Amino acid sequence: MDLDLDRDHELVRDTVRRFAEEKVAPVAEELDREKRFPYELVTELAELGLMGMTIPEEYEGAGADTLAYAIAVEELARIDSSVAITVAAHHSLGTLPVYLFGSEEQKRTWLPDLASGRKLAAFGLTEPGAGSDAGATRTTARLENGEWIVDGAKIFITNAGTDISWGVTITAVTGDGEISNLVVENGTPGYVISPPMRKLGWRASDTRELSFQGARVPEGNLLGPRGAGFRQFLEILDGGRISVAAMGVGFSQGCYDLAFAYAREREQFGRPIAQFQAVQEKLVDLATGIEAARALVYRAAWEKDRGRPFGRIAAMAKLYSGELSNRAANWALQIHGGYGFMDEYPISRFFRDQKILEIGEGTNEVQRMVIAKHLGIAD
Repeated sequence: MDLDLDRDHELVRDTVRRFAEEKVAPVAEELDREKRFPYELVTELAELGLMGMTIPEEYEGAGADTLAYAIAVEELARIDSSVAITVAAHHSLGTLPVYLFGSEEQKRTWLPDLASGRKLAAFGLTEPGAGSDAGATRTTARLENGEWIVDGAKIFITNAGTDISWGVTITAVTGDGEISNLVVENGTPGYVISPPMRKLGWRASDTRELSFQGARVPEGNLLGPRGAGFRQFLEILDGGRISVAAMGVGFSQGCYDLAFAYAREREQFGRPIAQFQAVQEKLVDLATGIEAARALVYRAAWEKDRGRPFGRIAAMAKLYSGELSNRAANWALQIHGGYGFMDEYPISRFFRDQKILEIGEGTNEVQRMVIAKHLGIAD
């Protein structure tokens, strides 16, 4: 058993860490305050090859493995979650469905712009009345004269409404008990994108509500076989959990870094607060939890890269890292005391960004349901 990263993975870690510290960190607070999408950073991320990391080079991707991708997402989330989720949602949810389920013609048409980062992709699963219960999808698509007529709505969709957004892959009911995936490109008649949603955190990422009012989509935009949508999005969610779990690890590491630095500088009763046992215990427990969460994430990525079943480990990684991020944000702010409550300190932004890590890509409760099924103790 060799737990060392190889040279290529170390290079990814070091390169993305340097980019995050030098390019993202100086503007993260400003982007959050202004609720401004980071177009300039996305351009630079694309130049680094991070927007299509696991897509083969023949489609203008980087041809990297899942572990390298998880490491990159982790390093971005260590500094700013809005930038990290922009990359993760585009790659895992928006681009991978085209690569995994698209025809060769669809791949040749759409993937180069997506894998290169020239365009952003979105994934439309969640609806106003169907989130965790994805089988309750109400959006419909009927085939009529060579076009799909789509009616319905999606909500909380990332990357759908930027100036460089390409389109969205949506789940829709295409027959009795039949769910399929359709690509709806931006500019499609009848496809309406709401203004940016107001959010507690992830304020520099793009989140929209989408509506389809008789939207006319070419018949050839069906992604994969008709009726295979439910199986397809479950596969996409399994992989997406690895990236969101990696965000939880990076986020927790970022909280720890901020708390550690502050505890060594802040003095009370004549000495740094890092010398008090109560503070030490929090830092020790966080450091231990981060190592455990990282091991779970890397294991899930390792299993996926070897073509092994990885759904159980991915769900465990997502669950554990999400709950760890809650403790990390809470304890790091507690160590900062009153200063942590002020927006001048980054931990304030981290505290607001945290909660969605226990909701997105399946809530903690859903992760436990998934794990229970894998363990054979639930239907």
